[in-house]
Amino acid sequence: MAVLEHLTSQDAMALENRYGAHNYHPLPVVLSKGEGVYVWDAEGKQYYDFLSAYSAVNQGHCHPKIVGALTEQAQKLTLTSRAFYNDMLGRYEKYATETFGFDKLLPMNTGAEAVETALKLCRKWAYEKKGIAENEAQIVVCTNNFHGRTTTIVSFSNDPVARKNFGPFTNGFIKIEYNDLEALEKALESDKNIAGFLVEPIQGEAGVYVPSEGYLKGAKALCEKHNVLFIADEVQTGVARTGQLLAVDHEDVKPDILILGKALSGGVYPVSAVLANDPIMEVIKPGNHGSTFGGNPIAAAVAMAALEVVKEEGLAENAERLGQLFRSEMDKYIATSAIVKLVRGKGLLNAIVIDDTEESETAWNICVALKENGLLAKPTHGNIIRFAPPLVMDETQLMDCVRIITETLQGFER
Repeated sequence: MAVLEHLTSQDAMALENRYGAHNYHPLPVVLSKGEGVYVWDAEGKQYYDFLSAYSAVNQGHCHPKIVGALTEQAQKLTLTSRAFYNDMLGRYEKYATETFGFDKLLPMNTGAEAVETALKLCRKWAYEKKGIAENEAQIVVCTNNFHGRTTTIVSFSNDPVARKNFGPFTNGFIKIEYNDLEALEKALESDKNIAGFLVEPIQGEAGVYVPSEGYLKGAKALCEKHNVLFIADEVQTGVARTGQLLAVDHEDVKPDILILGKALSGGVYPVSAVLANDPIMEVIKPGNHGSTFGGNPIAAAVAMAALEVVKEEGLAENAERLGQLFRSEMDKYIATSAIVKLVRGKGLLNAIVIDDTEESETAWNICVALKENGLLAKPTHGNIIRFAPPLVMDETQLMDCVRIITETLQGFER
């Protein structure tokens, strides 16, 4: 079989099943093309993408400006490693730090890598600046978190599927309930060796769990009181997804360490970053941390273009406006629904909670039906369906999607 020979959907799924590790359970659809808010399967059927590669494709599929930056740079210089300077990285670091309001940026590739980087940075700061005894630093995390799947990260997950048979695990983490300032205050007061508090401003994988208003501001104030670093994991919520450039912006909170990924490249190339001010970032010295691909010229060009698109096209403002419209329209449906309990979210990061158990297949079956009706979404935590379309969507398209969703749900009403 020629490498570029056309494959049917069945052929493509059979190949993955035969030759790929079975570490995902995809919806039964094979995508071969994407543009803006749409994707097409191998047979040419068009769908609305209502997942955006878990919010990596905020700027829409194959945005011409971002793809143009990729192809232009790929024809000049792709990779040097960090053994040498390149003429793109500094420009990107300047642009990104000015965009997000930090002194320094440490470039990486994936979200999990960036989280690992933030953990190392926090610990090193704790030993060299806060004065915690070496190997004694603790980092507070929240239950039902999702920060990635590396061994260290799953060490502080409470998802049994992510953890089982992957130990022994990494120590140094204290788990508390999310959206609970009293629990955070108790933890900070009871242990003088706490270096940081790692938190998602909205817990995406947990089912788009939006904390109470004032939670983030209160958590930051507690961290300042106890000289603890507030670390915001905005890999999924950042870059305009929630109706602000960052989700923490809804409460005017400035993290001590900011973690970005996914939409930092518009889904065109793996790009992630950790940002902090000089008193924190200066603890990192040559040899302490790095990545062969982190900060490569293509990544730098792509990330700058991706951030420019967000600004030029007003994607945060669009996400805020359409998100309010989406939740309002879904609330109208939910008012008389027996199958959907509620809708929640910010901007265009939303979820509906299905009135069934986490062990049921109802949400999965709804997503299969949505696929048949031309819209792609995916369940999380069994009975929750996450909705996160590209932020380039317009109101007409959104209302068409609301129609597809509500008409599909009607088929499952009891």
